Amino acid sequence: MDFKAGEVLCFDKPYGYTSFYIVGRVRWHLCRKLGVTKLKVGHAGTLDPLATGVLIICTGKATKRIVELQSGTKEYIATIRLGATTPSFDLEKPIDATYPTGHITRQLVEDVLKRFEGTIEQIPPSFSACKVDGKRAYKIARKGHEVELKPKTLQIDCIEMLNYSLPDITIRIVCSKGTYIRAMARDIGQALESGGHLTALRRSRVGEVRVEDCMNLDDFPEWLDRQEITETQENEQ
Repeated sequence: MDFKAGEVLCFDKPYGYTSFYIVGRVRWHLCRKLGVTKLKVGHAGTLDPLATGVLIICTGKATKRIVELQSGTKEYIATIRLGATTPSFDLEKPIDATYPTGHITRQLVEDVLKRFEGTIEQIPPSFSACKVDGKRAYKIARKGHEVELKPKTLQIDCIEMLNYSLPDITIRIVCSKGTYIRAMARDIGQALESGGHLTALRRSRVGEVRVEDCMNLDDFPEWLDRQEITETQENEQ
């Protein structure tokens, strides 16, 4: 393998780590293996710290493929807890309001989910990497300031319920780049007049890359030691 000329690595991101941290870990191990101090390494699509699943990492000249790779259709498995909201729309922040769920039925949820298929408009979460006046929205939101974000047009190819066990529902979503599943939890909760927030999220596919084919981060050092390394003659930094 030639990590300077460029390789594409696929990881099953563990819970609790940022995508930036995973990139740093991979870069450190690669630099140690190659005996260099610098190497281009980047990811093709951020996953929230509280999410797991497919994270594609590119090295060297393959970083030029990031835009191409992150534009692929994505599939997620998400668990939404109805009847309560949080400022971040997930478990990063504590519950700030509760709502009744007695009116919710399985049929009502299925009918509401159908409304989200096709082309939709979605306002990204305040706790997101979207930029506002050159600053990341989550940095503004974490300081307690209001964040106003514009809606984005997205394509939802498929949304289906996998499990119904109030107050939790588990859904499968196939969607375009830029879809925030936390915002989907918010919007589905609002449509059900019960509020909602994300309690679990797993990205099961990006393009043709499935989570079953991804590497465990803890196995990466041993895997790397087994690889035959080809050194490109060009100085790639």
